[in-house]
Amino acid sequence: MKHLAVSVLALILAAPALAAAPQDQVPPRTLTVTGTGIAKAAPDEASFSTGVVSQGPTAGAALAANTKAMNAVIATLKRQGVPDKAIQTSNLSLNPQYQACKPNMACPQKIVGYEVANTVTVTIGLDKAGAALDALVASGANRVDGIGFAIHDEKPLLAEARAEAVKEAIAKAEAYAKSAGVSLGPILSIQEGGVSAPQPINMAMGYRLKAAAVPLEGGEEKLAATVSITWEIK
Repeated sequence: MKHLAVSVLALILAAPALAAAPQDQVPPRTLTVTGTGIAKAAPDEASFSTGVVSQGPTAGAALAANTKAMNAVIATLKRQGVPDKAIQTSNLSLNPQYQACKPNMACPQKIVGYEVANTVTVTIGLDKAGAALDALVASGANRVDGIGFAIHDEKPLLAEARAEAVKEAIAKAEAYAKSAGVSLGPILSIQEGGVSAPQPINMAMGYRLKAAAVPLEGGEEKLAATVSITWEIK
């Protein structure tokens, strides 16, 4: 009984200390800063849509003419070294063509023919794109749309942008800490805010292109990355 009484007394004395322990844990003061990094490089890849628009007196005739012309276009692309995986059909349409009416005069809608449009989206090395466009027009392509430029392997550029984002976040944090009269402690968390790249330039070159030298200037591509870092401050 004596030992039991001592044990109960010890628990009673320890209870206030145990209850007070969580209250003594003050959350650390923190500083969260966001940094943005931008990396630049010249594009090495071009993409565009190309194809043929054909007309005929009947749907069958228009489709047959278009099929023949598109086969020549695709064969030309392959001769230019474009692999099958870089050629994808993006549009195929068949539409009736109606008799034109004189201005301000009503006339019955009469089908006078049909139009077939077939286009493919092509990805090719930028250094080969100009010559490919010349060859396509010569082989019968009369539609080119959506010229865009990209970097084939973005991983090295993205790694550079991320590193720059972290450097900027650290520089900001050091400046804020110095101004506030505190010091940076350990990093508590790092979160990526995302990456972004410019959208392709959409440039409709339209129908009835003439075979001529096609100069393409890729300019410069930019990749941006953001990161948020939280430090404990002392």
